[in-house]
Amino acid sequence: MTTRISRPTTNWRDDGWNTTARIGVVVPHADVGPESELRAMLPDHLSVHAARLHFGAMRAGGEMDPKIPHDPVRAFVEPPHLDNCVRELAESPLDAIACAFTSSAYKVGPAGEHALVDRLAEHTRGMPVTTTCLAAEQAINTLGVDKLALVNPPWFDEELDSLGAAYFTALGVDVVHHAPCGLPSGQPHINPPALYDWVRRIAGNATGVFVGGNGLRAVGVIDALEELLDIPVLTANQVLLWHAMELTGAAVARPGYGKLMNLHTTT
Repeated sequence: MTTRISRPTTNWRDDGWNTTARIGVVVPHADVGPESELRAMLPDHLSVHAARLHFGAMRAGGEMDPKIPHDPVRAFVEPPHLDNCVRELAESPLDAIACAFTSSAYKVGPAGEHALVDRLAEHTRGMPVTTTCLAAEQAINTLGVDKLALVNPPWFDEELDSLGAAYFTALGVDVVHHAPCGLPSGQPHINPPALYDWVRRIAGNATGVFVGGNGLRAVGVIDALEELLDIPVLTANQVLLWHAMELTGAAVARPGYGKLMNLHTTT
């Protein structure tokens, strides 16, 4: 009787498990923008895993009102729903959790955003947590931006835009421009050429640009704008990924997405 000896194959395919770090991200239920942009920027051997949380201002297809109402913006980060979402996401074998939402931070200000992160950290089993505007604060400090041109989504009204300017002013940054970008309102309607043209015209004497709104398609224009303006260009999902990588200790350079993605403070 011949015994057949089983030999290990040498043709295993990548199954997505060979990762240096896994980042969990909380996104509004009908928003695919954060995941799309995070995955576009993601270095090899890092992965992103999303959990969806209902956002009352979004409808099927990712459509929103031309200007989003403020009550759902604040409600998105109030307990218990966000806390429960983060707690359940933290049951996964992750290395950091990131909340992909900008406008709620504008409503609560820097102190409220820091308090939110402290609150959510109680539910993460010890893994670090960050938010878009906390990440933006860290990026602005790292790059030494002191004069900021703030570009917000067209679905932010004037009040929400002004709250955004107040947010960064409270951090000691001189906001030299702020406005919702003059593009059609709605996630599917933003395109890189139009956003590029808008930002280049308003940068003025700024030493840095921040394009807020995780649902605003923006990361594809970062390099082109930096080459043109010769100043750092930050966007919501770019800073969120950068800070999450910093927190995991797995920060690696990611050419093509701005100066920030080649700067790391992790030792």
